[in-house]
Amino acid sequence: MHSDVGLIGLAVMGENLALNMESRGFSVCVYNRTIERTEHFVHGRGVGKRFHGARSLPEFVQKLSTPRRIVMLVKAGPAIDELIAQLLPHLSPGDILIDGGNSLYTDTARRVRAVESQGFLYVGAGVSGGEEGALTGPSLMPGGSAAAWPHIQPIFQAICARTPDGEPCCDWMGDGGAGHFVKMIHNGIEYGDMQLICEVYDVLKRGLALSNTEMAGIFDHWNQGELDSYLIEITRDILAYVDAEGNATLDMILDKAGQKGTGKWTVTSALEEGSPLTLIAESVFARCLSAAKDERVAAAAVLGESVEPYAGAASALIDDLRDALYAAKIISYAQGYQLMRSAAQALGWSLNFGGIALTWRGGCIIRSAFLGDIKTAFDRDPALVNLLLDPFFAQAVRSRQGALRRVVSTAVTLGIPVPCLSAALAYWDGYRSARLPANLLQAQRDYFGAHTYERIDRPRGEVFHTNWTGRGGATTSQTYTK
Repeated sequence: MHSDVGLIGLAVMGENLALNMESRGFSVCVYNRTIERTEHFVHGRGVGKRFHGARSLPEFVQKLSTPRRIVMLVKAGPAIDELIAQLLPHLSPGDILIDGGNSLYTDTARRVRAVESQGFLYVGAGVSGGEEGALTGPSLMPGGSAAAWPHIQPIFQAICARTPDGEPCCDWMGDGGAGHFVKMIHNGIEYGDMQLICEVYDVLKRGLALSNTEMAGIFDHWNQGELDSYLIEITRDILAYVDAEGNATLDMILDKAGQKGTGKWTVTSALEEGSPLTLIAESVFARCLSAAKDERVAAAAVLGESVEPYAGAASALIDDLRDALYAAKIISYAQGYQLMRSAAQALGWSLNFGGIALTWRGGCIIRSAFLGDIKTAFDRDPALVNLLLDPFFAQAVRSRQGALRRVVSTAVTLGIPVPCLSAALAYWDGYRSARLPANLLQAQRDYFGAHTYERIDRPRGEVFHTNWTGRGGATTSQTYTK
């Protein structure tokens, strides 16, 4: 009896995804490098279900129906390459390898080419939703060998989350590393969303001295409106949580953030594309600064640490924080989509931006009602260059920019760092400025490096150089980038 699909890697995500697939009617063959884990799963959580365990990779491959569909859930990096090398000698033409981990999209693109060159198919599938999503329905972002999609679509769209309208939160992203690229952008936006919420929490806590219970009530109220989202919901729950002794667990957690690297990859990609991903970049650096806990404690003792009391009306600031959070969220997504558009053009992908919003509408960490508005924006204009140019989002930020300005200025006055809220405001003001001071920057570059410049009274593309000191010559660096 052959299994419909195979899964390698029985850590938390692997176990839950296997259980999800079996619950949707698929028989699953499972394999783990540690044989004991395979046995423990098959005779534990998988007992009485349509699971088959394998004690070796050759046995695992032989237990699968063709074309074989093999989901790999192992640590990203060299471990994936090693597993691929071990599997390839046992495969038949047309078999499909699926990497469901958080691999760097350039690695996935390389693997697609390598595996296809040997007659097989390869898919890099972004999976979001954590262990609960893996079990009950994640957001799935597959990409790679297009010929694989008809064979994996029935499984992927059966196990994925659904929107409130019942649409599957899974679609084909594109060739090469497109699937893992979209997942990377998702994670970058997730970094931004989380940091924005943390900054608002900090103003509520240190600026207004509100209790956790009061803040939980505020986030609960916000979750009933335009900020309705998974991250707002869990923030409410975290603030309200107390342990068996009645202590607030949140207050006992060390303020030192970790990260797995996907946010950094997103920022690196933005730098390579020359795309202004300022808010997400600040969210990554905020984690880096938090990680220097011991250094910050020492610095506070030397430099002083104090937050000025807020003298205004608390209710007005709370309303401003809600509106500022929503406006900054829009700006963060605008930057993320701007990067996706830039990369799609550079790499020849035909990304469905509205479809991506739909894929993120359920199951994933950044799921929110707000994503439905993004889907609508791209339905209105599939060629939309920037979300801020959509009438709905333009008005949404325009009507809340006053709140964003007041929150940023208040936080600065109080001495509370709000790097992502500040970055959102700076981008908003920069993006809508028809003229920026880069003319002076170009003059400086030309002065010290003869990098040349364009002129506003001459056709674009024509470059000039000035002998600013009278001591230079007419030779230029030939490195001006338009």
